[in-house]
Amino acid sequence: MTVLPEALYRGMAEALPILCVDVILRNRKGDYLLLKRVNEPKKGRWWPVGGRVRKGESLPTAAIRKVKEETGLSTRALQPVGYFEYHGRRGPLGIDTGYHSVSVVFLASVGDRKTVVLDGQSSAWKYAERLPADFRVVTFPGAGSRIPVWQGGMPHPRSESP
Repeated sequence: MTVLPEALYRGMAEALPILCVDVILRNRKGDYLLLKRVNEPKKGRWWPVGGRVRKGESLPTAAIRKVKEETGLSTRALQPVGYFEYHGRRGPLGIDTGYHSVSVVFLASVGDRKTVVLDGQSSAWKYAERLPADFRVVTFPGAGSRIPVWQGGMPHPRSESP
């Protein structure tokens, strides 16, 4: 797979939305795996696994790849549940002229006994009862039965829906 030269990617990211995947990973207790981001966007924030889709790569394949790259975990039982759109001033590679990405969001489970091995994109990991409040996913029709409703952050599956 060819990686774009940085100058070309910067130009594209300044002009077009970037297609990404985000993966909501849940353990058996229903907690969410979050990573502390090292890079923009969302630098320093706890966020689900995710990143750019490569040309010629299917969305599920990209999601599986991102989980493996960022956590060392393997997952195959992916369910597409919605999309998340990010509009922000800051993007990767020091882009500060505005950044727009569209992520297809998947839901997957991970085993509790699996060890997370981080790549250079994150500085720490944790399991949390809630997803970030600004991770506002627009759910696909029919996905509502698989995930709780987002209202200021995803509630823990053991808690009551808001």
